[in-house]
Amino acid sequence: MTDEPLRKPLRVALLLGGASAERDVSIASAAQVVRALRGLGHRVDAFDTAKGRLTAVDEERMLRASVPSTPPPPVALPAVGLNLRLVEELLGADLAFLALHGGAGENGVVQALLDSVGLPYTGSSHLASTVSMDKDLSKRLFRAAQVPTPDWHLLRAGCEADTVPVDGPVIVKPNTQGSTIGLTLVKKPEGLPDAVRMARMYDAEILVEQFVPGREFVVGVLDGEALAVGEIVLHGKEIFDYEAKYQVGEALEVFPADISGALETDLKMLAVRAHESLKLGSYSRVDFRVDDHGRIWCLEVNTLPGLTATSLFPQSAAAAGIAFPELCERICRLAVRA
Repeated sequence: MTDEPLRKPLRVALLLGGASAERDVSIASAAQVVRALRGLGHRVDAFDTAKGRLTAVDEERMLRASVPSTPPPPVALPAVGLNLRLVEELLGADLAFLALHGGAGENGVVQALLDSVGLPYTGSSHLASTVSMDKDLSKRLFRAAQVPTPDWHLLRAGCEADTVPVDGPVIVKPNTQGSTIGLTLVKKPEGLPDAVRMARMYDAEILVEQFVPGREFVVGVLDGEALAVGEIVLHGKEIFDYEAKYQVGEALEVFPADISGALETDLKMLAVRAHESLKLGSYSRVDFRVDDHGRIWCLEVNTLPGLTATSLFPQSAAAAGIAFPELCERICRLAVRA
């Protein structure tokens, strides 16, 4: 198959927003994608999955907003999680570009709906998306694939914090959430109940994970190959939290990372292995910590990584020689080919 048939202008249904706690990040990603794809000559129609097709006025208002320093509380999110009537409006498109993060957009629900009507979409399959969004399941698959990941304990719905053995600092986070939303670094056992209550605002199941001090790295994966390794240098913080992720100047993001060739090789190899262990599709971003002894630990994989102006996956691609418009074009082509 040649690329030529895929170079014609595509009709792209850009899906954004939704009712997840990462709604603001999704809208910011969509703002970058819509400009890139239209700049390449594609027809792009924007849809908020919680509300429906955006008018030109709605699109202009939504897509010029920036990501605030804190995520929206659950009570501030749209009451409708997924507008099922939306599917009919998408059927004339060549593909759906998923500028969605968290919730139904990343946990396989939207993907399953699109599969049911035969519309190609960007990212990973509905099954891979569902498994990857579950941090407990993901970590089990990492271990099976010999991808090192920190020890953890799953606190199921209804279980109290005092049932979790805590030995040293731990990260407490919702089991099916992203962007460090609801995440707390707990250094003393007495801080665990409050951290669990915070995480349970977003999920009934909570992951209590051994905290790994050290350096933070990310690796993008595109079409089965690792992109550039990046390092996140935090300014006075121990974790790469929501504010540091989306506010300019809160962290130094170095692409490519200033590391040895051996470490770079190992991080790229483990990124691809983690991606493959979850049977992911066209692209992902893999997050790591490297401890003081040089051991690599995989924290998680993002199946629909952010595409905002400050996001890590586009930086990983850019450092590998792939400009943002080309990245969006390749993501679309991979969806159409799948």
